[in-house]
Amino acid sequence: MQWTDDGLVIGVRRHGETSVILELMTAEHGRHAGLVHGGRSRRMQPMLQPGNHLRATWRARLDEGLGTYAVEPVAMVAARLMGSGLALYGIGHATSLLRLLPERDPHPALYEAMRVLVGHLDDPAIAPALMVRFELAVLAELGFGLDLAACASTGQNDALIYVSPRSGRAVSASAGEPYRDRLLSLPPFLRDRSVPGSGWRPPDAQDVSEGFTLTGYFLTQHIWEPRGLPPPEERARFVALGTATRP
Repeated sequence: MQWTDDGLVIGVRRHGETSVILELMTAEHGRHAGLVHGGRSRRMQPMLQPGNHLRATWRARLDEGLGTYAVEPVAMVAARLMGSGLALYGIGHATSLLRLLPERDPHPALYEAMRVLVGHLDDPAIAPALMVRFELAVLAELGFGLDLAACASTGQNDALIYVSPRSGRAVSASAGEPYRDRLLSLPPFLRDRSVPGSGWRPPDAQDVSEGFTLTGYFLTQHIWEPRGLPPPEERARFVALGTATRP
């Protein structure tokens, strides 16, 4: 068995005296692990840092085996990310979310979202909003996506400013007014499909904070609590830094 794919490093575990088990989020093969011989060497360690983009070839005798990786660098961003506390907490949180995915289950859209996120994690003007979008993407890939396209009550798609905590569907200003104290806020940037570099303007601190409140509610309800997991500490620190450093 053999394939070659692009992947982002999301974790490394020691194996024996000189090797490591490398975990990648790959474009076509999902979250996938493999053994890297000599992965603890001085030459290899800088390459196998979380966030780095690698070209990896996986080989195994059987499809279900651990297999081995041969890797080469595509984009070495870890050294840059290490200079930012925001980026370090962000990569820790994002990789912990990816580990919730079933192994070897392809999620190409989520891989692309992670690639964009990693490219901007050290930018405090952009990273927090991208992380909110990334959390929404993880919820969707795990089967708990929010429906933000139209009002759950009227079916219209204008003035959508709330989300129902029960259904995960958007609610318009008029339909939600009598229940506003029981609804979650829907910040405008979560309905904006543009990305950095295409005219996208980062949202303000209040919108970002409301975005994290929204995603945090559904992550807790559908992901963390059912698994007996607390919300990651890295997330809390990322949110604190991300909202505090925005203009």
